[in-house]
Amino acid sequence: MRYAKSAATCSRTVGEGAREEMRTMITRLMRVTILVRDYDEALAFYTGTLGFEKRDDIPFGPGARWVTVAPPEQHEVEIVLQQPHAAFHGETQAQAMLEHVGQQPTWVFETDDCQREYEKLQGRGVVFTSLPKQEPYGVEAVFQDLYGNNYSLLQPAPAPDQG
Repeated sequence: MRYAKSAATCSRTVGEGAREEMRTMITRLMRVTILVRDYDEALAFYTGTLGFEKRDDIPFGPGARWVTVAPPEQHEVEIVLQQPHAAFHGETQAQAMLEHVGQQPTWVFETDDCQREYEKLQGRGVVFTSLPKQEPYGVEAVFQDLYGNNYSLLQPAPAPDQG
């Protein structure tokens, strides 16, 4: 599986006098998770409506799948679509997780043209809670996914001249 190499890398160095040193290093953020009620409806929204790519859809365990999506140009971080399931999480934990669907903190997606992307997504039925607006950090609009999670669509302001 593609995610097998994401585990923290441990290296062991044996120096003079049989001294042993363990070193662990976090190298990057690889995936973030969003709770969903249904894999297929979430995939339809993220791939069909937002235009993301499906990167993985691997069944494992009873009723569970490893499902990841990402914007086509995004190669570093993927979004894991996690559907809580009693067979995998236990009945109590799955129910508690389902109660949190739609309550994640706001994520920020970058775009090179906020107004154009706003118009395109609005035409696909995406619900926006704020229109594109100039802010000190760029042009921003806020939209919701099919569960009510908020996402900022940001066209960053040009970097100030450092000269």
